[in-house]
Amino acid sequence: MKNVTDSFVSLGHWPAAGSFGFNTDILATNPINLSVVLGVLIFFGKGVLSDLLDNRKQRILSSIRNSEELRVGAIEQLKKARDRLRKVEMEADEYRVNGYSEIEREKWNLINSTSQNLEQLENYKNETIQFEQQRAINQVRQRFFQQALQGALGTLNSCLNSELHLRTISANIGMFESMKEKMD
Repeated sequence: MKNVTDSFVSLGHWPAAGSFGFNTDILATNPINLSVVLGVLIFFGKGVLSDLLDNRKQRILSSIRNSEELRVGAIEQLKKARDRLRKVEMEADEYRVNGYSEIEREKWNLINSTSQNLEQLENYKNETIQFEQQRAINQVRQRFFQQALQGALGTLNSCLNSELHLRTISANIGMFESMKEKMD
């Protein structure tokens, strides 16, 4: 500390002008040089530094205003996005509910349609069975009548002799002739 105070005290004892040299005492020359440089910087750089700081301040304030505007815009967009999300969620719920009810309605329509188709098939089956039964009954009747007719013809052929046969034919011819005369 003594060296620092000694360097300030010795400021008034500068060597004569005739000798020029470097002072290698760092502790003695640095405070003087720093104080001179700082004084010059403060005197001449005050305006420049003030302008730089004002410009920086204005840029920071402008950035803050822009950030605030962007924040407000982002908040508005967030609100709009949330509103759209709520609307889409409501529509999705509505579609889901409508979809479930539509599926349920389609299920019941399919069940009813299938039930009607089964009922129609059952009716067709019953009609087919009745038709086949009627056809079988008719076939049985036809065979029965054929057999009865063959039996009757066999009986008639065995019972009829040629004289009875000729009398029956002439009686039938007589009936046809009388019918013909009535018609004319």
